Amino acid sequence: MADPGILQRIVSASIDAELGDSVDILLALAVASNYGRDTESMTVTLNDKDFEAVEVGAPHHARFHLLKNVGPGQLSIRYDATVSYPTEQDAAGDLEWFRYVRPSRYCESDRLGPFARDEFQGLEGFDLLAAVSSWVGSNINYVPGSSRPTDGAIATLLDREGVCRDFAHLTAALLRANDVPARVVSVYAPGLAPMDFHAVAEACLDGAWYVVDPTCLAPRQAMVRIATGADASDTAFLTNVGGRLNLQSMNVTAVAEPDLPIDDTAATAFLW
Repeated sequence: MADPGILQRIVSASIDAELGDSVDILLALAVASNYGRDTESMTVTLNDKDFEAVEVGAPHHARFHLLKNVGPGQLSIRYDATVSYPTEQDAAGDLEWFRYVRPSRYCESDRLGPFARDEFQGLEGFDLLAAVSSWVGSNINYVPGSSRPTDGAIATLLDREGVCRDFAHLTAALLRANDVPARVVSVYAPGLAPMDFHAVAEACLDGAWYVVDPTCLAPRQAMVRIATGADASDTAFLTNVGGRLNLQSMNVTAVAEPDLPIDDTAATAFLW
């Protein structure tokens, strides 16, 4: 895989919410720690007063931010960063291999096993990755708002429609069912329209992780990793516990400079 060259990504996320009670919140908004960051800031206010967000390290270079006992009142969160490509790639160790070949909450690879093995019989390696991506992209319709938060890969397969996280879950489940470790990654995705957080799958071959995104909605080479895990339960941009949270607005931006890369969807790609 060729170095994408000098490419900057300018990303931001803003969230406004009304809190009815005191609540604990975990945010996954910050770019992964292995990216070069020319600028970065996060501000959190409760009722127009600064509130401390405590950074918490997580697997695969993720950086979560914890808000403890926040509320009640008006919560505003703003994150901005200008990033370049990572200083190191995320290597796959033995523990990660076993973790990401297992079924998980939203990637029911055990239940999809007979279908997945029959559909992709005889394929392996990069041919299998290409076939799974092509099958999901051709057989699942991207329909905004079509899926429920509790839907997993099986629901997506049966409904034949979903959003990016559903595509990522089904892709990961089909790969795992064929003994290829696969995981789900939340990303900033320059070129995505309409702009939002995006979810893709990563598959492990020969110790390296390759991006698999059947939606083809944004160039993989410009994406910026936020959080990585078995499925969306590990990568949610906001998790609240212990109180009521009414999400009022959310805005995400991601721009690549000087130019948005052209993605050859037939070629492999890493998350730069």
